[in-house]
Amino acid sequence: MLAGVVMASAETTLYRYRVQLKDKAQTTYSLDRPEEFLSSRAIERRTRQGLRVDSTDLPVCDAYIRRLVELGGTFVSASKWNNTVLMQTDNEQTAARFLTNPFVESVRKVWVSVDSMAPHAKDRKKGITDKWSEVDDVYGVGGPQIRMHHGDSLHLAGFRGEGMVIAVIDAGFYNADAVKILQNVRVLGTHDFVDAGSDIFAEHDHGMKVLSCMATNRPHVMVGTAPGAAYWLLRSEDNTSEQPAEEDNWAAAVEFADSVGADIVNTSLGYFAFDNARNNYTYRQLDGHTSLMSASASHAADKGMLIVCSAGNSGTATWKKITPPADAENVLTVGAVDGMGVNAVFSSVGNTADNRVKPDVMAVGVHSAVVSGNGGTAYANGTSFASPIFCGLAACLWQACPWLTVCELIDVIHKASDRYAYPDNIYGYGVTDIWKAYRLALERKGNDGK
Repeated sequence: MLAGVVMASAETTLYRYRVQLKDKAQTTYSLDRPEEFLSSRAIERRTRQGLRVDSTDLPVCDAYIRRLVELGGTFVSASKWNNTVLMQTDNEQTAARFLTNPFVESVRKVWVSVDSMAPHAKDRKKGITDKWSEVDDVYGVGGPQIRMHHGDSLHLAGFRGEGMVIAVIDAGFYNADAVKILQNVRVLGTHDFVDAGSDIFAEHDHGMKVLSCMATNRPHVMVGTAPGAAYWLLRSEDNTSEQPAEEDNWAAAVEFADSVGADIVNTSLGYFAFDNARNNYTYRQLDGHTSLMSASASHAADKGMLIVCSAGNSGTATWKKITPPADAENVLTVGAVDGMGVNAVFSSVGNTADNRVKPDVMAVGVHSAVVSGNGGTAYANGTSFASPIFCGLAACLWQACPWLTVCELIDVIHKASDRYAYPDNIYGYGVTDIWKAYRLALERKGNDGK
């Protein structure tokens, strides 16, 4: 694609616009040549699940982007699934010029540069102590959050995520490249969709904690739920403000994850309220498609990719409800329980506007074991950690049962959960017995003759 991102300076106010395109009429790509825009792994994933490459897979037209650049915009990112382009300019009149093009459906301002940004910590690695304690449990501090789902049974059967690729879309992975406890994690690559020139390992530590729930593999210290998987680390969250452009960042990130062949995406991010309240979502918009982020997540299953996302932490706030993209169709939305399986009061509730059950399942989100930025183990609260804990288990299950489609995988997870017969808007289908899900999948395979 075309030029990269230009970040704001203190003297210049910059704007970003979401340009909705009408078509892909001038594309130079063809559905007959998917290898030009998808990896072989992404194509194989579709083929395995009986899914076709379709027009939404075609990249946004370069000719259209070039024209927007000629009119004064700088290309930031694009979403081929939604056929949108994120363009940056220092002149708001540029947006009016965008609209003069016959291929443009609409233009919406989604970002204004902030006046100042907090500087990154200097010498970030100096804070690393790499201190931890060993315990008798082979899983270390991660044992309880794995055993709640009988994930240890799946691990003992040899399914620890090997061969699976998980993309983590988050806010940053502070010191994840340097702490010893994560040195044996298989990271396939990184990409920053907020600032292409940024170091994601110098950004927020939220993503590092999320990653640790799945990827850590230090016996008797901490073992995650999918220690054998490989990971892509992607940044879409801009911590300097809360603006709709972060949804565009996320859309670009999830499509990148698809294109490189990720099987599963974990995202512990969500947006319902923004700095400008006029952009806030309403309950009736929790339909899986109004939010750009939710629309993208709803597309993922059509590409054979599972999205696992946090429900949100608004249970005691005025909003209370799940946070997009948790309302998306055919995704696994994870709420939080404590170590006894009791709902965490902060865990956001469902259902969706069209009355689909949400959250889907629950996992430990109270006193969740994580790795901290100093390289030691710690504990944290939030559906942000319940999501990756369960995501890793889902990856192990899919490794064990590769014949399942995304929707079939979600279905067996639902059926293996302790409230499947009577789901509600607090627990959803409940706490999943992942070993039971494995046995149900084997039974389905036998019945289907696969």
